[in-house]
Amino acid sequence: MHFEFATAGKIVFGCGLVAQLPDLVKSFGSKAMVLTGRESQRHTVILNSLTAAGISVESFPIPGEPTVAIVAEAIDTARESQSQFVIGLGGGSVIDAAKAVAAMLTNPGVIEDYLEVIGASKSISVPAVPCIAIPTTAGTGSEVTRNSVLGVPDRKVKVSMRSPLMLPRIAIVDPQLTLALPPEITASTGLDAITQLLEAFVCTRANPMTDAVCREGLQRSGRSLLRAFRDPKNITAREDMSLAALFSGIALANAGLGAVHGLAGPLGGTIAAPHGAICAKLLPFVIAANVQALRDQPTSSSSLARYDEVAALLTGDPDARCDQLIEWIGDLCEQVKIPGLSRYGLTEKDFPALVESAQRASSMKANPVTLTAETLNAILRKSL
Repeated sequence: MHFEFATAGKIVFGCGLVAQLPDLVKSFGSKAMVLTGRESQRHTVILNSLTAAGISVESFPIPGEPTVAIVAEAIDTARESQSQFVIGLGGGSVIDAAKAVAAMLTNPGVIEDYLEVIGASKSISVPAVPCIAIPTTAGTGSEVTRNSVLGVPDRKVKVSMRSPLMLPRIAIVDPQLTLALPPEITASTGLDAITQLLEAFVCTRANPMTDAVCREGLQRSGRSLLRAFRDPKNITAREDMSLAALFSGIALANAGLGAVHGLAGPLGGTIAAPHGAICAKLLPFVIAANVQALRDQPTSSSSLARYDEVAALLTGDPDARCDQLIEWIGDLCEQVKIPGLSRYGLTEKDFPALVESAQRASSMKANPVTLTAETLNAILRKSL
């Protein structure tokens, strides 16, 4: 057995601990670039705490899932303001953008030089300026991952820049920041976390350390996502989901993912749907396809037993097995009102290009079994 494990330089978890931000960053300099979501005024108290500590703040909004163009603009703004460190205060999109900006403040050239697929795929050679990740959603785990996913609308793709040198210096995970999330975002981001935990646990690159955080995260999300959806102010459920999201990021960064994310990547570049909603709709159909393929091709793989373990962890029933897992996830998606992907404009004419892209995706390589193009087409058809 051999594996590597890396995560953010420091993780601070707990309710109210975002108040420690000024003290945590004071050694990084006096000029901060703070990336937020569309409405930066939601974070006035946090931004004012930095100003009160003598730190000048250059605020930059990321209005949706980040594109290469908007991140390039943020990089230019950070360079002009001579920012010494970068704070990502928002959902996974904001934090992904912040990691890219932090990396480009120390590395030469333009962002396209470092992008996979459409760029030159150059390696990040110089450590990023300090990046502080503060998630306000509970789903992506971007606060502890080493890549940024950026959209290229004119090419209908999402691409990554990635490097261990992009890991945030500090991750501050304060569940109180998720209390204002609307139910639909609670649902989609929470199911993204569940998908990441599940795929990292059953994938071919799982290891004992990622297994441990996956087991804990699956158990917490299984008991708490529906509670957080129905009772948004339930801080115990919010703590569980924030931990589950954090653990999912740690797991995917150190193990890998699978066919859900292999399909979700190209889908995200094709339809204007939240990443979590895409993953949620695909998840039960991918599990069913994987389980059937594993049963049809008996091997020494432990993946079927791992799916059984996931079933027990998520449902809370120690006797639950794969079939109950598929049913439980399907029921959960119905209860939290995950729509079919046709709602976002997906049609069967999109399938050939999507399947071709998915089969080349890095996430697909860690799936516990190889899925045929016919099977991938069937998954997409069911997701409509």
